Amino acid sequence: MPLARRVRRSIDIWPGFVDALATLIMVIVFVLMVFVLAQYFLGEALSGRQKALDKLGREMAELAESLNMQKAANAALEAELVASKAERDRVEAWAAGLGQDVAALVALKDELEARIKELDAAAGVRDGELVSERKLSEEARAQAALLNRQIEAMKQELARVVAALEASETRDKEQKAQIADLGKRLNVALAGKVEELQKYRSEFFGRLRKVLGDHPGIRIEGDRFVFQSELLFASGSADLGPDGVEQVKRLAATLKDIAKTIPKGVNWVLRIDGHTDKRPIASSRYPSNWELSTARATTVLRTLAANGVPKDRLAAAGFGEFQPLDPAETEAALARNRRIEIRFDQR
Repeated sequence: MPLARRVRRSIDIWPGFVDALATLIMVIVFVLMVFVLAQYFLGEALSGRQKALDKLGREMAELAESLNMQKAANAALEAELVASKAERDRVEAWAAGLGQDVAALVALKDELEARIKELDAAAGVRDGELVSERKLSEEARAQAALLNRQIEAMKQELARVVAALEASETRDKEQKAQIADLGKRLNVALAGKVEELQKYRSEFFGRLRKVLGDHPGIRIEGDRFVFQSELLFASGSADLGPDGVEQVKRLAATLKDIAKTIPKGVNWVLRIDGHTDKRPIASSRYPSNWELSTARATTVLRTLAANGVPKDRLAAAGFGEFQPLDPAETEAALARNRRIEIRFDQR
């Protein structure tokens, strides 16, 4: 009798176990379905973003080509304007000389007319010399008529020169208006480029702040990301310490991620600037702070390049002690001036 009870209890447990196992399998299937759906929607979202980025890259390439064409047209217009100004100056000089010739001819005409009047008056009172005086008067009149024709021709030529000068000035104004319009369009295009670069700069700084965290030796000042030299280098050295190598590797990883999202038409560069304090250094390796600051900036650049950052997007510069942030003589001020600045800039 006890044996029969034990057998019955064993049989009663099995259905519950089967139900629990079935429930567990259903839960696993449901979780897998949710995961597959999430992967599908995430893939669709990423595909849409990549298409948008490709479209933006094509638009930026078209804009760059349009800018180059506009710059070439602007240069041609400026060259034509210079030639037009030179021609206008030449015509003005020639017109000035022509005006002087006309004035001289007018004066000569007036003189001849006065002479004719004198001769006519003398002919009335000198009967004995009437014939010779009349001949002289006729010659003077002929000469005056010739001068009148020459003056008229000069006036016509002067009118033609004035008309050509006015046409040149009109063309000059039109060219200036075209150049001004091209300048406005170039400014609008450049403003768009700067705005787009500013967007990626903000994204770069935002991501970098998340990766590096709130470290007292790292800060953002305007458009620069600043590392205190002590965080990366030992005193008087341009070799990265272990912590410095780690910080620069994080920077490289962040920059590589951002570079993938920046369209090819955006011409950007990451500039690394080295700065020291004003205390002099003199060694066989670093004769001055210029060499030390340049070597530190170059070390950061090489480390970024070694960790996958494109070399054509990197630049390094050394400023020595000549661009301090704090002119005070305190240790805190000197430490603040010893720094590496990272700038996300336009090339």
